[in-house]
Amino acid sequence: MNNCGRLLGAGLVLVALLAWEVASLARWLNPFLFPPVHTILAGLAESLWDGRLPAPVGASLARGRAGYLLAALAGIGLGTLAGYHRVVRQAIEPIVELVRPLPSPAIIPVAILFLGIGASMKVFIVAWACFFPILLNTLDGVRAVPTPLIETSRNLGLGYVRTLRDVILPSASPSIATGLRISLAVMLILTVVSEMVAGSSGIGYLILEAERTFRIAEMYGFILALATVGFLLNRGFLAIDRRLLAWHHAMQRRSTP
Repeated sequence: MNNCGRLLGAGLVLVALLAWEVASLARWLNPFLFPPVHTILAGLAESLWDGRLPAPVGASLARGRAGYLLAALAGIGLGTLAGYHRVVRQAIEPIVELVRPLPSPAIIPVAILFLGIGASMKVFIVAWACFFPILLNTLDGVRAVPTPLIETSRNLGLGYVRTLRDVILPSASPSIATGLRISLAVMLILTVVSEMVAGSSGIGYLILEAERTFRIAEMYGFILALATVGFLLNRGFLAIDRRLLAWHHAMQRRSTP
C-alpha cells in the first residue's frame, strides 16, 4: 500500500511537469515566467557540471548544520530539565511563551545589528528558529514518561544522572525525534531566508540573484535543487530514525489494528 502511494505521488509530479512543459511550449503560459521544463533541467545540469551550484549548497548546509546542532544541544538539554523539574519549567515558561510566537525572520535585523551579515548571523537565526520545536517536544516527551518507570529507577538506585540518561531520554526519544524532524525543515527554510535577506553566498542568495537578473529558468532550477536537498535530508533523517527507534516503530505496528 505504501509503495502504491509513492508511485501515485511520483506519477502526479510527472503529470504536472508534463503539463507545464506542454503549456509553456504551446504558449498557454508565458514562457518567460514559466520556461519549458527541459530548459530548466538543462540549466540545472549545467550549473551542476560547471560547479556554480555545489559550493553554494555546501555553504548553506554548513551554516544550517551548525545552527541545527546548537539548537539540538540547547533544546534537548533545557527541555529535559524543564520536563523533569517543575521549578525549571515554571521559570522558563513565561519567557518561552513570550518569544516563541515571534516570526524568526523578524529577529534577523537584531541579529545583523549584533553579529553583522556573516555566517555567525545565519547560524544564530537557524539556532533560534530550531530551538523552540526541539525544546517543546523534548519537554512534552519527558513529562509523558510514566511515573512508575521513574520510581522503579530510583528504587534500583540508578541515581539522578543515570535516571536521566538511561530512563528519561530513551523513553522521551520518539517525541525528541519529532522535534528534531520538524526543526530540520525549519533549518533549511531559515538558512535560505537569512541568505536572501543579508547574504552574498549560499543557495538562497543564488536563487534571489537569478531572479534579480531575470535568469528565470536558472531560478527555477535552483529552487528544484533546494527542494531535492530538503527531500534527501528528510529521507535521511527517517532512515536514521527507523534504525535508532526500531523498538518504538515495532510497538506502534503491534498496537495498530
